[in-house]
Amino acid sequence: MQILVLYYSKGGNTKKLAEEIAKGVDSTGMQAVLKTSQEVTKDDFLEASGVIAGSPVYFGVMAADLKRVFDEFVSVRRKMENKVGAAFAAGGHHTGGKETTIFSILQCLLIYGMIIVGDPMSASGHYGVGCVGSPDERAKDEAFKLGVRVGELCKKLA
Repeated sequence: MQILVLYYSKGGNTKKLAEEIAKGVDSTGMQAVLKTSQEVTKDDFLEASGVIAGSPVYFGVMAADLKRVFDEFVSVRRKMENKVGAAFAAGGHHTGGKETTIFSILQCLLIYGMIIVGDPMSASGHYGVGCVGSPDERAKDEAFKLGVRVGELCKKLA
């Protein structure tokens, strides 16, 4: 079974978080499929047991190119019901909108009918993983743990 780790990254920080999340997914025996918003296909969505989506903060919401994916793939929406969804974000300032960006992603995943999870209590126990600038060791650890949480939950739901 596979989990899609989908992201948009202009400066590379969101990509770094995505890579750590993918390592966490892989550690559970699930297969992480790491794709940018430019590379992803509808089949990637359909073949995934879960989707963990991430974006840099752009005016407190996800990047337009990630939103484009959710808009263009709306035809598969009903087929995503009951799959696991989670989100992550990278921002440039400690109060710079990471949580609202995560919420904007979670809103799409909810509309797709997905089962939403945040990061585990062993991380921050909040809405998802976020970092300021390049992820430090704590952010990398929390990203890994989010990947593990989604991977384990997908295995339980299978």
